[in-house]
Amino acid sequence: MADNILLITADDHGQWALGAYGNRDVHTPNLDYLANTGAQMANAFTPTPVCSPARACLLTGRLASQHGVHDYLSSREPAVHGREWLAGETTLPQMLQAAGYETALVGKWHLGNDEQPQSGFDSWFALSGDYPTEHGGANRYSDQGRLRTIAGFKAQVLTDAAISFLRRRERTRPFFLFLNYVGTHSPWRGQPERLVNHYRRRRLRDVGEAAYPFGRQALESTLPTRRDAHEALAQYYAAVTHLDEGVGRLMDELEALSLDEATLIVYTADHGLNCGQHGVWGKGNGTLPLNMLEESIRVPLIFKQAGRLFGGQRRAEFVDHLDVFRTLADYAGVPLPRAEQTYAGRSLLPLLDNSGDGRGWRARQFGEYGNLRMVRSQQFKLVHRYPDGPCELFDLRADPRETTNLFEDTAYAAVVAALSAEIDAYFGRYEDPVRSGLRVQALPRHNDTEAWRAAA
Repeated sequence: MADNILLITADDHGQWALGAYGNRDVHTPNLDYLANTGAQMANAFTPTPVCSPARACLLTGRLASQHGVHDYLSSREPAVHGREWLAGETTLPQMLQAAGYETALVGKWHLGNDEQPQSGFDSWFALSGDYPTEHGGANRYSDQGRLRTIAGFKAQVLTDAAISFLRRRERTRPFFLFLNYVGTHSPWRGQPERLVNHYRRRRLRDVGEAAYPFGRQALESTLPTRRDAHEALAQYYAAVTHLDEGVGRLMDELEALSLDEATLIVYTADHGLNCGQHGVWGKGNGTLPLNMLEESIRVPLIFKQAGRLFGGQRRAEFVDHLDVFRTLADYAGVPLPRAEQTYAGRSLLPLLDNSGDGRGWRARQFGEYGNLRMVRSQQFKLVHRYPDGPCELFDLRADPRETTNLFEDTAYAAVVAALSAEIDAYFGRYEDPVRSGLRVQALPRHNDTEAWRAAA
């Protein structure tokens, strides 16, 4: 029988906010254990730094300019929320289900119509309703399509539901459990007081900086909960620690059920988050124009399975969620549903099981958000906003905080030209012209995606 897969995705968990990635303030012993005994990807990125498109990329293995979801999908608008936005796409859970896996979703879906179980899932326990909402109290969940109101912190409710699935699953089939935590999302308040108080009383290292010099703040950056920066950061760290406790409970459960060596655990986030860095509170839509700041695009990515993957390694290759899709398909031995050239990702399995090395891996990381496109090398990052800019070029070695825009500097004209050509070649190879982000004119408005769909 094939091995099991537990894919844990956090909402807005920036790579910087994890002990294993160098943060000495936040307490994350369980995730640190996974990173230290598994394979930790030091340069992991999201393809799109906002919720719905990032999740669509992870589930389909395809770029936003292929699957067509370009911004967050609000549950407040019935025409948006009532639609199944991945209809017509073949998703990882569908592929695994067809291969004999018992599949389950627990937590955030955020791709439309979360009240009803979506294709590819045998078990469905989705957090249903508006995002963001309070982290504790009574919240609404869809339990196999039946709406229930359950009181308690979301992290605890979702961990309970995941453990319930592990205990009642079919023992003759491998499982794919897709667990989606939401506690690290705004608003930065209402986390468990026992955890908040721990951080509130400590002198936390200041992550804040001067205002973002290339645009104005937007969306989460205007929430009142960020006005007391120390309190907001204490709440955010408390959310990370609360999530970490849930991961620890899951690891204990797998061990108690003798499933730990037969289960691949993957931990990541849909995208990153700024908590005052660059003066921004939020992710890619925390500024106008939209941004590709390192804190917005970098995500934690950890793989752990004792006995099958080579543990204790820290990999430096550029990787993203398109690669995670290919990796899990490869791990499960399921074929791709479309011609391989339509998938930009690449399986990490030869790196993770130590059967190959990183030679020949790509030297560039690409990203997009609507009509913004990015390419990043080890030294330079080019952010191109089509058709009229503004555009940015940063020398990340000399200016890791992205404070000096070199785009108009004639000394870097050749760098801009070369990287621009790489953006054109990459998206020219993979994008669907009908679903291209270049057809989206005015983000961040999720219903612009709907308008683009209607125009198509």
